[in-house]
Amino acid sequence: MKNPRPYLLLLASMYLAGLIGLNMPQTTELFQALTPFNLVVSLVILLGFNQQFNRPFYIFAVVTFLTGYFIEVAGVHTGIIFGHYQYETTLGFKIIDVPPLIGANWLLLIYCIGSSFSRLSVPFIVKVSLGALSMTLLDVLIEPVAIRLNMWSWDSLQPPLQNYLAWFIVSAFLFALFFSLKFRKDNPIALWLLIFQICFFGIQNIIN
Repeated sequence: MKNPRPYLLLLASMYLAGLIGLNMPQTTELFQALTPFNLVVSLVILLGFNQQFNRPFYIFAVVTFLTGYFIEVAGVHTGIIFGHYQYETTLGFKIIDVPPLIGANWLLLIYCIGSSFSRLSVPFIVKVSLGALSMTLLDVLIEPVAIRLNMWSWDSLQPPLQNYLAWFIVSAFLFALFFSLKFRKDNPIALWLLIFQICFFGIQNIIN
């Protein structure tokens, strides 16, 4: 993949179509069913523009995916980490009550935010902190939309503060891994995909 422009146009079209389709009663169910497809395509395009597939990159990708997935498994089954919640149907089939796609979502978000901050000339701990804070703020945008679109639900109806604290801690660990491993982190898709995500969830919150 050499020229990112066609893929950026495709991603922009997908997120715009989702934004419209999810807010039209006639097409809401269809676009909810397309959510896993959107996530997989976004991740494939993002990784297609990764600049260096070396051992450190594979370590990052595998550890991030597995950490994201199994921390959610532990969270769902104990309520200790994020609070008491459960996954619903929109993110597709579940293994141990958690859709594997949630691991892909953690990988996509950590990669996008990490790549976007990788060029900052600031100390390592500042990058990690900024990344974790950005992940947490993004989750603030995601939660109301995810609940409304039947991705997951909370026993308390709304996510507790504990959820956001856990997001910060888990993502800080993953950003520490991202920034410490030696692979090229520049990716022409990453920042734009992050912007699409922010706009998508931000506008959803405004509309609803």
